Amino acid sequence: MKFKNLFLSAVLLVASVIVTSPSVSATTCPELKLVFARGSGGERWHDQNYLAFKTALESKLSPTRLNYEFEDLDYAAVGLDFFTALGAFFGGGEAYRFGDSVNQGVANLINLVNHQCPQTKYVIAGYSQGAMVVSKALKALAADKVIYAATFGDPKIYLPEGAGPMPVACQGQNLSSYRIYVPDCYAYLGKLGTQLPYQPASFEGKYGTWCNKTDIFCSSYLSITSHTSYVRDNLYEDASRVIFSKITTAFGLANHYVSPHDTAILIDATGSMAGLIEQYKAEALNLAEQTINSGGRVALYDYRDLDDPYEPHEHCGFETCTLSLIQTSLNQIRANGGGDTPESLLSASLTVMKKQTWRQGSTKSLVVLTDAGYLDPDRDLTTFAEVVKLSKQIDPVNFYIITTDENLHAYQNLASATGGQVVSSASDLSILTSDIIARFDSLPRVEESTAPQTYLKVALLSVDDNYDNITLRFRPASAQTLVVMNDAILGVTEASEITIGSLDRSRINEIALLPISETARGEATIVSIEPLVLLGAPDTGRATTK
Repeated sequence: MKFKNLFLSAVLLVASVIVTSPSVSATTCPELKLVFARGSGGERWHDQNYLAFKTALESKLSPTRLNYEFEDLDYAAVGLDFFTALGAFFGGGEAYRFGDSVNQGVANLINLVNHQCPQTKYVIAGYSQGAMVVSKALKALAADKVIYAATFGDPKIYLPEGAGPMPVACQGQNLSSYRIYVPDCYAYLGKLGTQLPYQPASFEGKYGTWCNKTDIFCSSYLSITSHTSYVRDNLYEDASRVIFSKITTAFGLANHYVSPHDTAILIDATGSMAGLIEQYKAEALNLAEQTINSGGRVALYDYRDLDDPYEPHEHCGFETCTLSLIQTSLNQIRANGGGDTPESLLSASLTVMKKQTWRQGSTKSLVVLTDAGYLDPDRDLTTFAEVVKLSKQIDPVNFYIITTDENLHAYQNLASATGGQVVSSASDLSILTSDIIARFDSLPRVEESTAPQTYLKVALLSVDDNYDNITLRFRPASAQTLVVMNDAILGVTEASEITIGSLDRSRINEIALLPISETARGEATIVSIEPLVLLGAPDTGRATTK
């Protein structure tokens, strides 16, 4: 097999090291333990990713009275150096060091969370190989003991919205709830496949993944630098604000670390709102008060139907709204007018987004309170696509729609496309307000792309299933093909035939072939070599592809 670079594995996974002294509380069972699983080759207690994670959260935790500890997970975090890569390719014995390391980390993490310190709550996180440890262990962890789990650069990431030549993620639709920062809308499966379920049901709302813009392991791109830049790009600081908000909620603490909020409130003022408008105005005031008290800004509008005729009315904007002015303005809003059910929300929201000056780096929300649907296109020909496009161009502006039960479905696409949420007017609206205030969306969940990506395919021709010498012949779909076996990267080849020796006869061996170009990778063809007999019997096997 002709490799472009036998050092590829080592360069991709091994993080650089910063040497400092470990700092661990002597308390046996703290109230909170924050556990980090470092990446390949990282030295325990000295790994730069662990230290960045610890520093970002300790700055927020130290003023609190919580009894907490940080721990760099005790596991091998084996590095893929030159000799390991050679062994993985030619030998078979060394090929499984990486998988053994991950499994050791999984076992140690499960033991730590499930069987030690029954009253302790946990935050768990991992980078690269350590992210694989976290995502693989998740389904076996006691979810009631875990406040939040986070992965960074996970080679096993799974984002179904990124599948296909024109994925829905590129339109900002159907984004996975755990997708916190994955700008590449073509991100789908990790470089080493995935594990399902990626988010167990018990971790809904307390699991998040970060994948740097062009990270070779979790995006559709091939940047090694992007994979090793989580510290430089301040992604641990971004994650620390999300995690700290979860910690403060879990322990009933005040959260003084909030990102600046720009929140525009848009109230439907048509006659059909008479039964809801006072409830809506009360929650709008609550939201405005919490936003302003946390250093944020509020704009207040009401809207009806352009055919009434009625243009969106600005009561005050980001530069002029004070809490007293908002309260006075809310008291002046009356429910009247209207006729047919759909109202001119698209036109009104476009007006609000264009008229207000949104601060760079702020968390941006447009909160709509209504009991009716919307017209698409609107009466002035404003379309759904225009509104979503402007929302994303701004950073995005996340739409939060509070409406009656019969309209929930009608607004789902708008909320999903802008990274927001739809909530029933019959629910406790203060919960939504708390969620909006706790958000830290200065980084986009996904970036829109209009250029379709070329998906490359591998056509497998044959497999010689002899455990002494496994030969794969295939038709390359690109100049280079990345070869991965049992979660270990073997290297990159330009050949159309490869031979791998000494597979593990006691297990199913999976070999993934991924066509790659300079900027993208295609879908993998996975060859499963399945033994038909037990270890010690004749070396006969069966090969399947998927």
